[in-house]
Amino acid sequence: MSEAAALSVIDPGVFSTVQDAGRRGYQRFGVAEAGAIDRASLRLANWLVGNDPEEAALELSLVGGSYECRAESCRVALTGAVMPADLGGRPVPHCAALRLARGERLTLGPARRGARSYLAVEGGFDLAPILGSLSTHVRSGLGGLDGRALATGDSLPLRRGSASPDAELRLSEPDWLPVEGPVRIVFGPQDDHFTERARRDLVEQRFLVSGRSDRMACRLEGASIEHAGDFNIVSDAIANGSIQVTGTGSPVVLLADRQTTGGYPKIATVIAADLRLLGQRRAGEPVRFRSVTLEEAEAAWRDAEARFAKLRLRLQAHREPGELTAADLLSRNLISGVVGEF
Repeated sequence: MSEAAALSVIDPGVFSTVQDAGRRGYQRFGVAEAGAIDRASLRLANWLVGNDPEEAALELSLVGGSYECRAESCRVALTGAVMPADLGGRPVPHCAALRLARGERLTLGPARRGARSYLAVEGGFDLAPILGSLSTHVRSGLGGLDGRALATGDSLPLRRGSASPDAELRLSEPDWLPVEGPVRIVFGPQDDHFTERARRDLVEQRFLVSGRSDRMACRLEGASIEHAGDFNIVSDAIANGSIQVTGTGSPVVLLADRQTTGGYPKIATVIAADLRLLGQRRAGEPVRFRSVTLEEAEAAWRDAEARFAKLRLRLQAHREPGELTAADLLSRNLISGVVGEF
């Protein structure tokens, strides 16, 4: 009997999990949403291999690791944080699909910029969804591969036994969205629990990402945010991007693996368009906040979605050197021995 198609984990890197767009609709039952921290990068990786944009991929934190194709062939693409990638001694470009033959290994080094990369595989992983999602939530042991981070020797079953014959795609401009710049926030819902000085400090002071940050929260170090009184409230819902302030005055930005409710007051919320900026910041990197209105936040989301949609128009077919075919030549304008586009 032939071996089932799979992607083998030779080295899982620092912390790698299976993530899709999240486990939506269950927070009222106390089930965390989980899902990719940088969902724009997840969508782009899936576009590059021809998947639905919310298909599950591997989220790789800081160091990517090494993965071996255990199928006739498979098509993969890497987006998000820029990690040096190597396939059999050949460097692999960022934001480009590539085909792996059986036994070939893709090795991903430490991120040079950003914190989280996304490795999508054509057809996706043949795993059973939990509550409609493959996203891994390690604290509750839900989703992904046995509800945990990947480990050496794991085998991720693939839905496809071989890559489709389509040409590989790449993004013409790999630096498609910046991860620098101020993070925009909307004050509330409990900003009245803080002093005027605290509100000013949040937008005027520079914070640093703590080394204790993880998928649950981006913890910040710097100025102490002053409560107006008691730092406890009756627990209420936590949104993606809620900024809680602990009893010590430290701001904590809740992310994908956040708890569903919490009892610290929330001074502000990071707008949806800028959540990926925090998800791609590394320990020790600076964070500055800028206050915007709710209307400006909604406009920023519409603008980000419109710019992101245009990326699909910049996906181009590419081939490795030496792979030009007769069809490729016929699609070109050959003048005096020079190859140029029509």
